Amino acid sequence: MSCASHERPDCRPALELADIVRASERDYRAAHRLPGHHDRVLRALVNCRTAALGGFKYQCDTCDHVTIQYASCRNRHCPRCQTLAGTRWVERQCKDLLDIDYWHTVFTLPHELNRVAQWHPRLVYNLLFQAASRTLLEFGRNPRWLGGNIGITMVLHTWGQNLSRHIHVHCIVTGGAQSLDGQRWIAGNKQFLFPTRALSRVFRGKYIDALEKAQRAGKLSCLEEGGLDLDNSDTFDTLLTQLRSQDWVVYAKPPFAGAEKVVSYLGRYTHRVAISNHRLIGFDGKRVRFRWRDYAHGNKQKVMDLSADEFIRRFLLHVLPRGLMRIRHYGLQANRDRHKRLTQCRKLLGQAEPAAENKETVEQMMLRLTGVDITACPACKTGKLRQTQSLLPLRPSKPTPQATGPPADA
Repeated sequence: MSCASHERPDCRPALELADIVRASERDYRAAHRLPGHHDRVLRALVNCRTAALGGFKYQCDTCDHVTIQYASCRNRHCPRCQTLAGTRWVERQCKDLLDIDYWHTVFTLPHELNRVAQWHPRLVYNLLFQAASRTLLEFGRNPRWLGGNIGITMVLHTWGQNLSRHIHVHCIVTGGAQSLDGQRWIAGNKQFLFPTRALSRVFRGKYIDALEKAQRAGKLSCLEEGGLDLDNSDTFDTLLTQLRSQDWVVYAKPPFAGAEKVVSYLGRYTHRVAISNHRLIGFDGKRVRFRWRDYAHGNKQKVMDLSADEFIRRFLLHVLPRGLMRIRHYGLQANRDRHKRLTQCRKLLGQAEPAAENKETVEQMMLRLTGVDITACPACKTGKLRQTQSLLPLRPSKPTPQATGPPADA
């Protein structure tokens, strides 16, 4: 596993997102009113692996060298904390993969919905999961294509490479289905899953229908200054006209060649945050420079230069509402009775059950993945670090006053 995927001691980036937030958050808070979930994320990034969260003191059992390791924030938007969490999650999912081809499909929302997501993110994201999953399941059950129940894992991404809003879900779809009576496995076409143009139209119809129901139920009202009030029928009708007048982007990539490739993909995408530390290349206290790929112009790698205020604003666009699940499973992979359904599929495919999950400590896992023994003494290289003391978190500082008025716009 490359060091870009795991935080090895010799691989830590010179510049991290937390460095930018620590230097700029006071000015940002003074200029913008932050929703509670944005405030929590900024505080988590600032305090991550510092004395503010407490930690542990370790001493070498050979040379008496002393070192302190501070606790991590474990926030799902922190690029430092998601590496190990992502690896653990992927390895747990391995036992649920069938030895078949899997397809990668992507459902993208039109940018006209970006402003709706600014004020109603939970609704917009939930409807995306709902419309995309129902579309795929419906096509899977259609005898013209497969005629059975498929398995789907969906991962929500809300960003583009330049940190602008680009709301889409990546879907891992089984290249086959269990028959509706559960008695046979229906192999899919290795060259074709479902017609993307038809997927796009059905997806668009399901999403718009669900959005209309939400509007009639009063779920799109906006009482805050500057918000998009879709209770207004004229405003909502204009939005619907824009949404219906265009093709919605749905595409399917070539199938993964077996479970190993699926695991590799999941490791890169499931716990990704809006920007990784390794894409940051410069910060002078006022402006941030980072690498990005311009997919509209031949996937060319470019450098973007933003003010610290604008950089933080764009990053916070992708902070999810509290409790919203960004990874979801449907069909054969739905959480309810998943083990039972997948066991039946393996019997139909003539495949063995996966080995029992291997329980590992963090130290054992890091040694296996990176070859680095994090318990080894960095001074003498021969002794082992032993925990000698727990350090209590520092008392939190008084919050910085925030600006009044509406939050930063999309």
